[in-house]
Amino acid sequence: MPTKILPSAKAAKNYPLLIKQIFASAGRFEPDNKISYRGEAEFSYDEFRQRVQQLANTLKAAGVEAGDTVAVMDWDSHRYLECYFAIPMLGAVLHHVNIRLSPEQIAYTMNHAEDKLVLAHDDFIPLVQQIQDHLTTVDGYIRLTDTSNSETVGEIDFIGEYEALLRTQEPICEFPDFDENSIATTFYTTGTTGNPKGVYFSHRQLVLHTMNMATTLGSYEGLPLLRSDSVYMPITPMFHVHAWGVPYVAVMLNCTQIYPGRYEPDLLVRLIRDHKVTVSHCVPTILQMLLACETGQKTRLDNWKILIGGSALPQGLAQAAIDKGADIYSAYGMSETCPLLTVTHLNKEQRSLPMAQQLKYRTLTGVPVNFVDLTISEPDGSLAVHDGRAVGEITVQAPWLTQGYFKEDQKQEELWQGGRLHTGDVASIHENGFVEIKDRIKDVIKTGGEWLSSIELENLISQHPDVAAVAVVGVPDEKWGERPFAMVVPKQPELTQATLQQHLQQYVESGHLSKWAIPDEIQMVDDIPKTSVGKINKKEIRAQLSH
Repeated sequence: MPTKILPSAKAAKNYPLLIKQIFASAGRFEPDNKISYRGEAEFSYDEFRQRVQQLANTLKAAGVEAGDTVAVMDWDSHRYLECYFAIPMLGAVLHHVNIRLSPEQIAYTMNHAEDKLVLAHDDFIPLVQQIQDHLTTVDGYIRLTDTSNSETVGEIDFIGEYEALLRTQEPICEFPDFDENSIATTFYTTGTTGNPKGVYFSHRQLVLHTMNMATTLGSYEGLPLLRSDSVYMPITPMFHVHAWGVPYVAVMLNCTQIYPGRYEPDLLVRLIRDHKVTVSHCVPTILQMLLACETGQKTRLDNWKILIGGSALPQGLAQAAIDKGADIYSAYGMSETCPLLTVTHLNKEQRSLPMAQQLKYRTLTGVPVNFVDLTISEPDGSLAVHDGRAVGEITVQAPWLTQGYFKEDQKQEELWQGGRLHTGDVASIHENGFVEIKDRIKDVIKTGGEWLSSIELENLISQHPDVAAVAVVGVPDEKWGERPFAMVVPKQPELTQATLQQHLQQYVESGHLSKWAIPDEIQMVDDIPKTSVGKINKKEIRAQLSH
């Protein structure tokens, strides 16, 4: 029997899911809550609403029309938050430029995205000067600055300075209705080979992601992260997957928001302390930096809730944050998934456990959030059992996944093979629904016919009290195919390879680890290579070791 479809009501007005519907909630509930930048400037939500509309009028005066792409090159700031709304609400596309790519890659992404207008912070003016002759579609620049000094402008012919331009515009702008499937944002993700790939998201996808994240992070007792009285500060670049989408949620809920600008570990800790920040999100390497900096070592982090993603959270690092009073949760997603797929949720029984026993749940990847269909599949496509031991590649379906890569039809087909998005991550799913990421497919260490998880080895090594940070990769071996290699940042200079090998031996004796998993070589280093978004860069580590 066919499904019934309601007849359309001729008098009913179409109500598309557009970012302007999120913006409509800004200041509706808590108009006096503040949005602050580095402790140097702050605005009420009423002022924020006016500034977004002034920015939209500024962009229109600069010639921006629906369908155009506007690039932003800035640190985490109130300006960037205003761009999150003004640009897509005009029907234009916001290009989050990854300012940590190489100049050649940045020029490639800006040409590929067909950027028309560029908003650039003073810190990136030398970069823009370096690449502007190679930009084929850009016809204007707006300056973003934290100072009145004009000496940094160089040879770029700016339309004007951001704040000065806003002051010339009316604080009222009528934002149009249009198709909710229109592209709102784009940014570029790097892979192991080739040029960066452009992912993109529609208004509908971002609105649905925002609504779901608001309920996920604010409605469950086992995940009490974000509510209207929260004080929110991102420690994830706003150019990376919309800062995980949380700024949209924070605006909808009217949260107090703190934007830190360029990341300086001591400043970040001071902002957390002085503004009584209650919730942030970051990758493990950034958390380790905050705990290790001078101010971080002296500061308690009570009442600070942290959502960790980007890579696996080692239990040793999680315990160090908890010892400071922080509350740790984990999440999982990708650039291609907008990003939220799973998050830590502790049920009543798990919340009643001592913290030492809760730790294993808090450092797993979490459980799939609402509306996410997540499975693990064997290489032949069959589903792997959910027993915590069987492994398979994570494939997903959800309403907010990118439909493909911009101008990359073949790569789009590979991403969506079989009608599901392939993540490239190998995982197990426990009987209680918790997902445990074992590794990226490309990072699994294949030694002597056995698969070793680099993430598991990192987790065990991190639990030694003298380890500050660790990365494990597989290196070629004539006899075994590959062998694990560990790179460790020690807390104490006396830490040795033999000490860590002996530390791992206890897990072999308990049956938790194969004896072949103990690395033959553990190198002590001052720092570990990181990607443009702060993750451990295993590609770079392998490249260094191959020379």
